[in-house]
Amino acid sequence: MKRIHLIHNPGAGDEAHSKSTLLKLIEAAGYECRYCSTDNEEWQQIDPQSDFIVIAGGDGTVKEVVSILLQKEDTIKRTPVAILPCGTANNIAESLNIKGELFDIIRSWSVPQTTAIDVGEIFIDGEEPRFFIESFGYGLFPYLMKEMDKQNKNDIEDKDLKMRSALQLMHAISHSYEPHYCELTVDGEDHSGAFLMAEVMNTRLIGPNLFLSPHGHPGDGTFEVVLIPGEDQAKFAAYIDCKLKEEEVVFTFITIKAEDIKIKWKGTHVHIDDEQVTLKENALVHVRIQKNALVFLI
Repeated sequence: MKRIHLIHNPGAGDEAHSKSTLLKLIEAAGYECRYCSTDNEEWQQIDPQSDFIVIAGGDGTVKEVVSILLQKEDTIKRTPVAILPCGTANNIAESLNIKGELFDIIRSWSVPQTTAIDVGEIFIDGEEPRFFIESFGYGLFPYLMKEMDKQNKNDIEDKDLKMRSALQLMHAISHSYEPHYCELTVDGEDHSGAFLMAEVMNTRLIGPNLFLSPHGHPGDGTFEVVLIPGEDQAKFAAYIDCKLKEEEVVFTFITIKAEDIKIKWKGTHVHIDDEQVTLKENALVHVRIQKNALVFLI
């Protein structure tokens, strides 16, 4: 019988994602399961004999677990990680095509398929490196995060209503946000300019399921740097409008494949995955890719 180390965020999802429901589904599929809640730091003590590490939560929970796994010895670091998406956006799971009913996802583990996952490494002014699995960026998205907090929209409990509120707010600010100058070097080439958004993306989606990197994959060995200049302001607003109307229309923006990025933004607000960070004005940030850092079930 295969052994699972289940890491569960009890605050994510609803009754369908409760501890009792998850254990019933996993054990009914024939697995021995060790349950750990993210409310208890015991979850970090991962048995090296585990066959899978399973994360039941949203993107923030996946990022938290990944940050710990990157510090572990190789026997644990190479243990396959499975996701049971229980969050609001689930951009990481979506980028790996992990979707559907939890029972069907669990059943797929019986014939496991895996992929290596890259991780972004961020160096800021001599600080300890930080990591991201989704994206790192400037402009519209960190501003949206700031406004979501300011207007208490993160307190909305209903998942669909929260996503729609985020899109409505993004639509509103996309018309008024001013482009910021950005010094940008991508793999040694200059791509500087004034942008509404500059995102270093490892997943295909960010935030409220913004599908900005349709050709990317978190295990393809490269980032996609997505740039939205001022002249694309109306185009980006039109994309958000389509999202609000639930129209599946793919918009393409400036996209550059990259492994090594140096960036200075004329502003102070950035985001690292779902975390807001304040930097010094024009702080130099160096972003590198750590290839094949972890293994995920897909």
